[in-house]
Amino acid sequence: MAIDPEIGFTADVVREPKRFVGRTDLIKDCMNSLNSVTGLIAVFGKRGVGKSSLLRQLQQMALGDYTLAKQAGVAHLIPERPRKYITAYYSCDSFIKNGEDLLTRLCSDQNSEDGLLRLVPNDGKEIVEFTRTKEVGAGADLKVVNWGAKGIESSKYARTVPNDITQTFRNYVDSIIAHQVKGRMKRDALLIILDEFDVIQDKSHIGSLIKSLSGPDLKFAVCGVGSDLSDLIEDHASVERLIEQGVLKVSPMPIPESEQIIYRAEQLFGGVIKFTPKVASSIAEMGQGYPYFVQLIGKQCVISANERGTDIISPLVLGVVQDSIRTGKAFPTLESAYQRAIGE
Repeated sequence: MAIDPEIGFTADVVREPKRFVGRTDLIKDCMNSLNSVTGLIAVFGKRGVGKSSLLRQLQQMALGDYTLAKQAGVAHLIPERPRKYITAYYSCDSFIKNGEDLLTRLCSDQNSEDGLLRLVPNDGKEIVEFTRTKEVGAGADLKVVNWGAKGIESSKYARTVPNDITQTFRNYVDSIIAHQVKGRMKRDALLIILDEFDVIQDKSHIGSLIKSLSGPDLKFAVCGVGSDLSDLIEDHASVERLIEQGVLKVSPMPIPESEQIIYRAEQLFGGVIKFTPKVASSIAEMGQGYPYFVQLIGKQCVISANERGTDIISPLVLGVVQDSIRTGKAFPTLESAYQRAIGE
């Protein structure tokens, strides 16, 4: 019977702690930054190194789920009373031209698990019914289930200010903190996570807005491609004082950690498929420190093994995958530079 490669490998962002390997120092940094009362969290690095996956793990810890810290052997660093947050998570896109566009998106995003809008009390009244998200875990966030059958109209929400999206956003945040964070949910703060932040065309003034809003009740986390904070935030001087323990530079993975992705996948497969040690190290070296590619190559190896009717990923199976990469049959949608790097 063919084995589903998605059981052990994924080309998507790693959300489940059990799939996440390595990065112990960054896990510690996440814990420190979340448990700092104030401050901005900035996650940056090259494309494909696992920034978004780390960001999702940071979100889980913000919600109170420290499974990853325990798994990484740093449970002794978990505070006796860790700060807990309500979170909003938004992935930016290139259609967002400036800060005003970003705030408009945040104030109208209807995502039932990550959107900011799901937390805004209707007409200033407290929401009366919550339920767990589908991923029922210790850190699963809460979503609203009683918006009504007719959908969501932004005009109905508390303190919307016509033609002033900045003030509307401020009012929404204040309302969430008052009614949900401090009221119903009894959390410490609201955490707004902005992924793919680098794609915003004009980031001027966003830094100053983050600075003016940040405090004990509200924390921001921004993530994107870059080598330092200045690559992410144009007016970075506005927020430099906010960053004490929140600078998380995600570098390419060491080869031994990349190998652990393969061995973790074996565990997830329940032992029904095996990678020979030589193949595991070869895949790690091919990935060049980019977990995204290790996942893709491992997934393709399982597909190839299924086609050959074997449960052992041997050098022969890997060779078939390497040939398909070189000829462009595998990963046709990858950026050409990365495809050439792996193929060579």
